[in-house]
Amino acid sequence: MASGIFAILDDIGALMDDVAVTSKLATRKTAGILGDDLAVNAEKATGFLKNRELPVLWAITKGSLLNKAIIVPIVLALNYFLPEAIKYILILGGVYLAFEAVEKIVEYFFHRGNDEPKVVEQKSEDEGMQAEKAKIKSAIITDFILSLEIVIIALSTVLEKSLTVQIVTVIFISLIATVGVYGIVALIVRLDDMGYKLIAYSKEKGLLTKIGKILVAALPIIIKGLSIVGTFALLLVSGGIFVHNIEYFHHLLPSWPSLLKELLIALGFGLGAMFLFVIGKKVIAAFKK
Repeated sequence: MASGIFAILDDIGALMDDVAVTSKLATRKTAGILGDDLAVNAEKATGFLKNRELPVLWAITKGSLLNKAIIVPIVLALNYFLPEAIKYILILGGVYLAFEAVEKIVEYFFHRGNDEPKVVEQKSEDEGMQAEKAKIKSAIITDFILSLEIVIIALSTVLEKSLTVQIVTVIFISLIATVGVYGIVALIVRLDDMGYKLIAYSKEKGLLTKIGKILVAALPIIIKGLSIVGTFALLLVSGGIFVHNIEYFHHLLPSWPSLLKELLIALGFGLGAMFLFVIGKKVIAAFKK
């Protein structure tokens, strides 16, 4: 009986060793997409009234966890039964990301009010909640596609391992992605609060006050910077999806830098998706008349 227990513990230890090695490799491979995920989601989780920032961020975090709870079993099942389907799902997700990035660019150049970060204004309680829910929904949809990419990349590093190692590694990377990304976002959106507390603690004197003022002044700059980086991240992620999953684009313009090629391809898909979206809205409006 005792030897059986020790054998089980030995198997668990060996499994944990395998998971530790594969998780390290998977984390390294997903580092780039995690950086993009951070930039995109930090931009989407900002711009709310101060007392709503953390509740909104928590709602997005719960949505992200639900996304991964849906994605992980589906991707594992598809990889086992129908691996080719993953590629087409990724391509559709890439089209959505490209569309969203182009929409942001068009909005910036043609529907710009001022350069100040937009804040969800609550003219009435119902109106404010609707605007908040719309932005949360958009953030969760984007997170779903980025999470899909993260899960598939993590899975690709453990395809030769046992099913148990695959499951544990992918779940671990999924949790790290959510906790790490949204934990950093929470710190970013609370930078100004940290600054004000430092100023109050130091009674507006000395080094702590200077640091506090820097944190307060840095927040709008960081938010604006993340908005720009997040838009380019959407393009790069979608462009990478097209280049790695569509044979034609993989061999297109071989002498061009991959970064530039991915940006141009993503812009092309995004503009095409926006054109179809606008035409579709006009057709629907015409039928309603």
